Amino acid sequence: MHRSACFTCILKVADIFQDFIQKRRAALQEFVQKSKETLCKYSEAISLLEMDRTKPMASSNQLRLPSTCDVNLGPSANPHARPTDFDFLAVIGKGTFGKVLLAKRKSDNKFYAVKVLQKKVILKKKEQKNIMAERNVLLKSLKHPFLVGLHYSFQTTEKLYFVLDYVNGGELFFHLQRERCFLEPRARFYSAELASAIGYLHSLNIVYRDLKPENILLDSQGHVVLTDFGLCKEGLEPEATTSTFCGTPEYLAPEVLKKQPYDRTVDWWCLGAVLYEMLFGLPPFYSRNVAEMYDSILYKPLHLPPGKTVAACDLLRGLLQKEQRCRLGALEDFLEIKNHVFFSPLNWDDLYHKRINPPYNPNVNGPADLRHIDPEFTKEMVPNSVGRTPELNSCLGTSSSNAFKGFSYVSNDDAFLN
Repeated sequence: MHRSACFTCILKVADIFQDFIQKRRAALQEFVQKSKETLCKYSEAISLLEMDRTKPMASSNQLRLPSTCDVNLGPSANPHARPTDFDFLAVIGKGTFGKVLLAKRKSDNKFYAVKVLQKKVILKKKEQKNIMAERNVLLKSLKHPFLVGLHYSFQTTEKLYFVLDYVNGGELFFHLQRERCFLEPRARFYSAELASAIGYLHSLNIVYRDLKPENILLDSQGHVVLTDFGLCKEGLEPEATTSTFCGTPEYLAPEVLKKQPYDRTVDWWCLGAVLYEMLFGLPPFYSRNVAEMYDSILYKPLHLPPGKTVAACDLLRGLLQKEQRCRLGALEDFLEIKNHVFFSPLNWDDLYHKRINPPYNPNVNGPADLRHIDPEFTKEMVPNSVGRTPELNSCLGTSSSNAFKGFSYVSNDDAFLN
């Protein structure tokens, strides 16, 4: 009888995990965003979050943007780059506004991940400011080892192109989906590299706001690479707050869910949620019932299944503290996380300089090895229009170019190409 009960329990847990995986697949690369001028009640937040999560939601202040002709975002810096500079080989990612493709630059045969965004979709959803914010954060993030690097960006009449580091060790979500959970040393390594990246962004007064396994890649050696800066908030001083409703439902901090002003500690909550998922296989308050999940985030105590060290549990309690003023990182930001006993086995200087061997090696056989890229992406055909230039007879006209002035950029390493 005891064995039967245990088997039933195991089946139930497996069923919940599979349900979570299916929902996360359906919501992959979701861009959930909503902002109002006044605070809303909890019931209103529930109604908002139960909307179709696959559809992006623009904030109300964005809906009042002037026409695209009036938006001036600075001069273009790289007018010579063209889509025809590349051979586009495979789809390796998808999002609301376009796709990420594996591309080989014809001039030197180097491989890049090229993020191709549709202007008409961005303009329709009034998201041009977020796209430009992503570009700005990429420019500031070039020097950190655990943040994806931008080589240059350019635009055509219909599309925007980010030319990024190509990382083919797979999404952390892909590996979690395959292995269910990680042992503590592996989870410690990934969370330390993530904390280092977040701490660096905070030092630049940037709050990330959308930390989740889908936005965390592994490089060919197994180091973390944080990507997708579309929800970043720039210019947020240490004591400052913001109130834009954004993020991914399973990882929302209580203050965001309650529509209260929040600060950079929202990123430490998300780090706690990702660490919890790495250790236990699901986000900390996950439920099939969306309203129940939000109620748990707001009011239920954190449940820590047995089998983890005291240090790991203490760190999770600190990061997943519902009151942001009491959350680990509220006083001294990254320094508090860095000094926690859970990370005492690590030398942070060695970690930053990649002198610590990753606990898992993807063992990829060069850039053409796509074994760790989700087949949901790679099975798609590369659109013929991606590499076509110039794009004639566009219905967008010159106003779309005005909307994205200043988008083009070229790093010093690639300046010789122009």
